[in-house]
Amino acid sequence: MTEAILLVGGKGTRLRPLTVHTPKPMVPAAGVPFLTHQLARARAAGVEHIVLATSYLAEVFEPYFGDGSALGLHIEYVTETEPLGTGGAIRNVASRLRSGPEDPVLIFNGDILTGLDIRALVTTHEESGADVSLHLTKVEDPRAYGLVPTDGTGRVQAFLEKPQTPEEIVTDQINAGAYVFRRSVIDTIPAGRPVSVERETFPDLLASGAHLQGMVDSTYWLDLGTPQAFVRGSADLVLGRAPSPAIPGRCGDSLVLATATVAPDAKLTGGTVIGDHAVIGEGARVDGSAILSGAIVEPNAVITDSLIGADAKVGARTVLAGAVIGDGAEIGADNELREGVRVWCGARLPAGSVRFSSDQ
Repeated sequence: MTEAILLVGGKGTRLRPLTVHTPKPMVPAAGVPFLTHQLARARAAGVEHIVLATSYLAEVFEPYFGDGSALGLHIEYVTETEPLGTGGAIRNVASRLRSGPEDPVLIFNGDILTGLDIRALVTTHEESGADVSLHLTKVEDPRAYGLVPTDGTGRVQAFLEKPQTPEEIVTDQINAGAYVFRRSVIDTIPAGRPVSVERETFPDLLASGAHLQGMVDSTYWLDLGTPQAFVRGSADLVLGRAPSPAIPGRCGDSLVLATATVAPDAKLTGGTVIGDHAVIGEGARVDGSAILSGAIVEPNAVITDSLIGADAKVGARTVLAGAVIGDGAEIGADNELREGVRVWCGARLPAGSVRFSSDQ
């Protein structure tokens, strides 16, 4: 296997306001755009040629990654003029593939952080003779996912989308968003219209008697679809819990990029990352959070499990917990914002205007 398709066209609506100006795969995680981690892991597994299936804010990707040579890759870009779904996006880039009809092609979603053994998935695909092989992972509560029951040999038996009743939950195995396709199978996906690989392609292949193989890999796996998950994923990368060869520094309690400024008495813990040209003031405490490029955290602010957007400003003594602050927003001094709050890009919050506790 030497080539892959990476699906990066989604709008990332659940991540707003982080994705107002930036496509989800380009939001920084552990100091670099999240997509960088995926590309680096694919390269480490032997992939040489990657086609990015883009749509939302498609113009952002190529200026950053270029032809991919800096990562040891050859990257091509294909932009959907209208959303085609996962299956449609795969079919839309098929003409850029170089593989022969029987060759394996790796396909993965642009919002999954995983420690998947990519080589093992390809080996499973080749040894089983499957038409499509799927990475499966086990979760405690599978109701938000598509269930994929398999037989004793790992052969897929069904696809059950987001079951709700106990009777429908027949397995804890879910579709983890990485696949190996036999190249010829990609050409069977209908062209020029939206197609869901989960709801149409896979069930249709199964109904036609095709061989779909599942490989359960229970290493690190996280869907970065929500702000809370994205912050956690970034922290886990910094802490070394999630593997990536693309982290721009050593794993540890924090990661401070070279052009950032951090006061000597500021405390950074829990996998915190401080981006380029960001400034952390005296006495500030930042735990498990991502402070993006150019952001300013003023003295004695306390930030926990939060994401501070590019060029945003957090005032002195302000307390943030589980908050998302959009690019360029300004949070005045002595505010207190708690779990789930999202402050939009460019918003201005005056000093002392929002609190969840007494001002004493």
